Amino acid sequence: MEQSIEQTTEVLLCLSPGEAADLKEGINFLRNKKTGKDFILYKSKNCVRACKNVCKHQGVLFIKDIEDLDGRSVRCTKHNWRLDVSTMKYVNPPGSFCQDELVVEMDEDNGLLLLELNPPNPWDSEPRSPEHLAFGEVQITYLTHACMDLKLGDKRMVFDPWLTGPAFARGWWLLHEPPSDWLERLCQADLIYISHMHSDHLSYPTLKELAGRRPDIPIYVGNTERPVFWNLNQSGVQLTNINIVPFGIWQQVDKNLRFMILMDGVHPEMDTCIIVEYKGHKILNTVDCTRPNGGRLPEKVALMMSDFAGGASGFPMTFSGGKFTEEWKAQFIKAERKKLLNYKARLVKDLQPRIYCPFAGYFVESHPSDKYIKETNIKNDPNELNNLIKKNSDVVTWTPRPGATLDLSRMLKDPTDSKGIIEPPEGTKIYKDSWDFEPYLNILNAAVGDEIFLHSSWIKEYFTWAGFKDYNLVVRMIETDEDFSPFPGGYDYLVDFLDLSFPKERPSREHPYEEIRSRVDVIRHVVKNGLLWDDLYIGFQTRLQRSPDIYHHLFWNHFQIKLPLTPPNWRSFLMHCG
Repeated sequence: MEQSIEQTTEVLLCLSPGEAADLKEGINFLRNKKTGKDFILYKSKNCVRACKNVCKHQGVLFIKDIEDLDGRSVRCTKHNWRLDVSTMKYVNPPGSFCQDELVVEMDEDNGLLLLELNPPNPWDSEPRSPEHLAFGEVQITYLTHACMDLKLGDKRMVFDPWLTGPAFARGWWLLHEPPSDWLERLCQADLIYISHMHSDHLSYPTLKELAGRRPDIPIYVGNTERPVFWNLNQSGVQLTNINIVPFGIWQQVDKNLRFMILMDGVHPEMDTCIIVEYKGHKILNTVDCTRPNGGRLPEKVALMMSDFAGGASGFPMTFSGGKFTEEWKAQFIKAERKKLLNYKARLVKDLQPRIYCPFAGYFVESHPSDKYIKETNIKNDPNELNNLIKKNSDVVTWTPRPGATLDLSRMLKDPTDSKGIIEPPEGTKIYKDSWDFEPYLNILNAAVGDEIFLHSSWIKEYFTWAGFKDYNLVVRMIETDEDFSPFPGGYDYLVDFLDLSFPKERPSREHPYEEIRSRVDVIRHVVKNGLLWDDLYIGFQTRLQRSPDIYHHLFWNHFQIKLPLTPPNWRSFLMHCG
């Protein structure tokens, strides 16, 4: 029997920022001069895809297909096999193969890396044939957002429990009312999978409730570069059984149940997805991954779940100035939603799961101060996606409601079985209409009057701790009230990241500039606790202007992912200030 080996990544080709900028729209033929290996990269407005320049038939090179008028196909030099590199599918002979894709990743200097996952399809190790499932043997119950409760034989597994409190400081709140027995369900679980560190998946308010009753519950996370539970000690939540597992290796739960965690091809440092297999039947949960496992995923699984909604970003709703008019934002949001819908529908059509469920998008910006975001940050409708899928494939779809349960055996045998999906009882509250804001806002507000902020030198202390410098960017940080007007007595200062200085005026040299207005309670809470800036940005707690209109990937990536794992030493700071 073939044994699982940990999945690794190998860099096959590095493109400098200049080489990456010189890539043309359409097909690019590339060569690694050191190894002599050849590659094909296809660039469009929507995506960048890459593969080895090797035909799957007999391993010879592809060349430009002069008969291809759309500029998407290449032709094998031996038998005229044709590959459409925009889809990575062979069009001649039709229906034959799909080309193995490489992972395309941007490096810290805006260059490009072509990476190969090894093994590319780790779920194929130790294969198992599907066995008979009794009715009721595998049941999936939707709780809320990305949280599913899976009954798998005599085991219970829960995905991403966010069931109380906000996410991203105070920006996201649950759209759906979770079942009243959610805490009992969590306590009865045999294991919990948490996909990544974002607080709509790793919810410390939820885990605090759970830890009060079952601190030793087994929790499983992937071995990401930034640990999922990097902030556990500071959170005060007492969990004693966190298991960090390598990527691409089956984790055996019992003789019938196993699972495998996979990395995201775009954000391998933080995002993961999971395959759960029970008696040979696979459940694929891609969660929030942008390109799960580099785009290589198992086909014809029993059940597939993925995010669908969009709107999970500060862009462009928190931006102003220049092109960022309300009309431009509305058009952008509409276009992005449509692209996301088409991408998800195409992915489902390609993978052909027996059943598909859109989830991990049921949140709302419900605090009154975020009324503007709530009204303008329009998200996709899961039914619209499911209808699009039904038009293009025979895949059965399920739009989940809190407490609804899907019986996998019944649905696989007969999707029209009236008992295949048991909806919540009539009169069950589906949507939340009130949220307990006060306890969570009190936590944030407690930071506003902290002694740290009596000393303006906290600014230098904090940004020195953050460790981002040697980058030509000047940022103006302004502390604000609820309405993003300057907070009375708040700080308004410049940070020059070229030399990490704090000038009184913008420097005379040529430099890009950003103005970041942040609600004072959130920015001070983030600073005090050394938290990632996702609470500010994804949580809609900022308003931004930039000149020129350029996304500074290195800057945002650092403050959203790469900050130190331990918070600033404010005790030492205050001792020296005193």
